[in-house]
Amino acid sequence: MTLNRRTLLASAGATVGSMALPAFAQNKPAEFSLKYANNLPVTHPMNVRANEMAAKILADTKGRVEIKVFPSSQLGNDTDTLSQIRSGAVDFFTLSPLILGNLVPSAQISGVGFAFKDYNQVWAAMDGDLGAHVRKEIAAKSQMFAFEKIWDNGYRQMTSSARAITKPEDLKGMKMRVPPSPFWVSMFKAFEASPATINFAEVYTALQTKVVDGQENPLAIIATAKLNEVQQFCSVTNHMWDGFWMLANKQSFARLPADLQEIVTRHINAAALLERDDVKKLNDGLVTELKGKGMQFNSTDAELFRAKLRAAGFYAEWHKKFGDEAWNVLEKYTGKLV
Repeated sequence: MTLNRRTLLASAGATVGSMALPAFAQNKPAEFSLKYANNLPVTHPMNVRANEMAAKILADTKGRVEIKVFPSSQLGNDTDTLSQIRSGAVDFFTLSPLILGNLVPSAQISGVGFAFKDYNQVWAAMDGDLGAHVRKEIAAKSQMFAFEKIWDNGYRQMTSSARAITKPEDLKGMKMRVPPSPFWVSMFKAFEASPATINFAEVYTALQTKVVDGQENPLAIIATAKLNEVQQFCSVTNHMWDGFWMLANKQSFARLPADLQEIVTRHINAAALLERDDVKKLNDGLVTELKGKGMQFNSTDAELFRAKLRAAGFYAEWHKKFGDEAWNVLEKYTGKLV
């Protein structure tokens, strides 16, 4: 199965259009109208599955719960929307664990650089004890909770308009855009790069105007956000796995009766599993597509980068910050990092 922007867009329209809404949904407003915000283009698998999910929830609740999807940072950048979901102005929000780490520090442990070697390790950890640990911390330290199944963003790759990145030394002095998270800044400083924190909504312009030389994201985002138009080189580093916790405002969700909570939860978790498959297929097929558009690709040796982080004290520093309990749960799945 080949997924590209055209088929994703077509399926997004077909998903909603093919589900003819019953009369009850057409004739009266929903009892509960909820807002779901994210920062990804409408063609990304997240929004394809979110629109499908919203239609199923509307149908299964007999029109009582309507979830309105707001893609592409329509309600504000990540920082703004995080404030909105905490206040209850937004009901649901999908956010990278690494950015969520600004509020809940332990949330970002799943993004430790070059930790997970493959998806088998990722899903074992995130559907297992590591995910449970993080969800507990989110609920304890914020006005939000996270649903059981984390959505996929994919392994992140480094791109640049300056040069290919084949070894850690190639990053020295490079101006790299990173999301607004101390964790990302710390990792790229360990590589002796010059990280600049920029919200995703401003990334294309920052690359286009040479405010930064490069950035890092999964291929699905590089393609759907058309970053290949302003970046020449893509280095397949798989340096971090990244996902999206589906967050909910506690008070907003608590207003739903128990039976509606169950329906919403079931469909959100089911959509996450479908989105995981979509993202993997999309990322796997995008190298050929992006090469055809002029992007140059190169492979890398992960152990060279892992050794650099180890020598720079990155793993030891974050082991100390996360604490033994969380770090031991991480290494249960990844093996020893320090």
